[in-house]
Amino acid sequence: MPKRKLFSHGAALLSMRGISLSSLFLLMHLLQDKITIILVLEYQDLQDSIKPQKVEFHSLNFNNTLHWQPGRAREARDVVYFVQYKVYGQSTWQNKDDCWGIQNHVCDLTIETSDIQEPYYGRVRALSAGVYSNWSLSCRFTPWQETMIGPPTITVVHSKKFIILKLQAPRSPYKRKKGSKIPMTNYYDLLYQVFIINNLLEKQHKELVYEGKDKVIKLEDLRPGTSYCIVAKTYLPVLGRSSGDSSRQCTVLQ
Repeated sequence: MPKRKLFSHGAALLSMRGISLSSLFLLMHLLQDKITIILVLEYQDLQDSIKPQKVEFHSLNFNNTLHWQPGRAREARDVVYFVQYKVYGQSTWQNKDDCWGIQNHVCDLTIETSDIQEPYYGRVRALSAGVYSNWSLSCRFTPWQETMIGPPTITVVHSKKFIILKLQAPRSPYKRKKGSKIPMTNYYDLLYQVFIINNLLEKQHKELVYEGKDKVIKLEDLRPGTSYCIVAKTYLPVLGRSSGDSSRQCTVLQ
């Protein structure tokens, strides 16, 4: 049967069943649109589900790291992340090569944020099953204002009647020309707070016995044969912040 007659015969059959060609084409078009909408919604849902959450800088003694949490699709094992950074006011984002296509949720940006007075931004996006999420942006981060200062290290030298403490400020990651790390006292006017704990007392509370800038401190008027523990903090008056406690240094006066 010639093609034209076959087509006419098919159209006639459809017409007999109450279905016109135009209606069939419309139905096919609607189905195609519905499938497209479903695919777009699935794509957008995957985009949203893998988008990194809570992107923020953490900083201790100018060791500056960008942290984030995975999106809703926490079970997705193939998710990798990409990190960029920039100085506030710049239009161009810079890639962090060591954090490009990683599975970790942290990226070290210490070197990239070494100008401690500049404000920075970081951002992260995720990739899974060939789909990229949108970028997740951090808040503005200025190292000098926001870094946490660590406690000093303590060396204890004791005799029968007194204790001598030697305090050393925490170090930054940045180095002098000779290679030694620069102490945080080069960047801030830091004070040391020293606390003593008498282990013989039932309520072992910390007693503040010194606050100042001295690196060598002599504690006197202590009881021989008594066990004491000492902890220290750094205090930053200009920002009203203190560090956590140093590790305890304990000794018994003979």
